[in-house]
Amino acid sequence: MIPIRDTIPSRRAPFVTWSLIAINVAVFLYELTLDPQGLERLVYNFGVVPARFGVSQGGYWTLLTCMFLHGGWAHVIGNMWSLWIFGDNVEDVMGRCRFLTFYLLTGVVAGLTHIFVNGGSQVPTIGASGAIAGVLGAYFVLFPRARIIAMLPILFFPFFFEVPAVMYLLFWFLTNLLSGTLSGLGPENVQGVAWWAHVGGFGAGVVLHRLFLEPKGRRGRLREPDEFGVEGAWAWRPRREA
Repeated sequence: MIPIRDTIPSRRAPFVTWSLIAINVAVFLYELTLDPQGLERLVYNFGVVPARFGVSQGGYWTLLTCMFLHGGWAHVIGNMWSLWIFGDNVEDVMGRCRFLTFYLLTGVVAGLTHIFVNGGSQVPTIGASGAIAGVLGAYFVLFPRARIIAMLPILFFPFFFEVPAVMYLLFWFLTNLLSGTLSGLGPENVQGVAWWAHVGGFGAGVVLHRLFLEPKGRRGRLREPDEFGVEGAWAWRPRREA
């Protein structure tokens, strides 16, 4: 099930969301210029290596730098697509500076969760998915009536349908929670995905988002009920499309 877009137009241009996407893409394009040895050094030096924290070797700054590295085209496109869909509305209600702080903080919490669960691992962890999970957690609470236009490929044919955001994000969270639980049965079940980072980031977003909301007087007008419906997904959004 691939999300295509949500049904809530943004009220203002989400510059922080756009900037985060641009930085992640730029860093990934830089990764493509490196030879295999150089890329391996980059990932090890700037990714989160849980065992490195366990022996007090420092490197806490990698909790931030790891968010801007990705392991392949599918990894970066999937993460940036999710940030594009869900980030603008969360940035709307937080404001730019608060949203950026929230994004980085939930990413750090996601990394710490991964370290806590996989303390002895020497495998570097990279990717923005922990921070994006925080954005999803905030969206889950802030926009319960939103709808997600999703696509499910069936026999090579795309099938489009509408699903409540609450159901979509709850399914996403439970899938990661189950996968994280199964990964604890043995290393062979991890499959190269930091499931618990996703769980930790989502939980941080649910719990911490209220600390970053703009004062009500600065959030603009309240949305009408019909703006949460499917018709809003295809509405012309001059600021977003600029």
